[in-house]
Amino acid sequence: MTPFTRKVILIIQSIPEGSVMTYGGIARAAGSPRAARQVVRILHSMSRKYKLPWHRVINAKGMISLTEDESSSLQQLYLTGEGVVFDEQGVVDLERYQYVPALELEMELTADLGDEGEA
Repeated sequence: MTPFTRKVILIIQSIPEGSVMTYGGIARAAGSPRAARQVVRILHSMSRKYKLPWHRVINAKGMISLTEDESSSLQQLYLTGEGVVFDEQGVVDLERYQYVPALELEMELTADLGDEGEA
């Protein structure tokens, strides 16, 4: 697993209930601001294995990106159940609900990568 993938997994796992992050926000926090599509691939391929809260990841417009009606409805249902509010257009207020990883997580990510280098 690459260091970037490990960081993305840790960041997604850290998103608290009732909060969301954008694909780009996760990529930035993991140290690669232009890697939003890679975040999508990681979510798609690793959500089940790492029990990632996939439903807490939305696009930069504050909307659900899933195009399949059933998956999209399920994501909105999960988020609504956690207290996230959507407006009439299906948009989440990112100012209110967007999670920004704390310094503690940043230190954990750095320590995790430092341990990896010692192996």
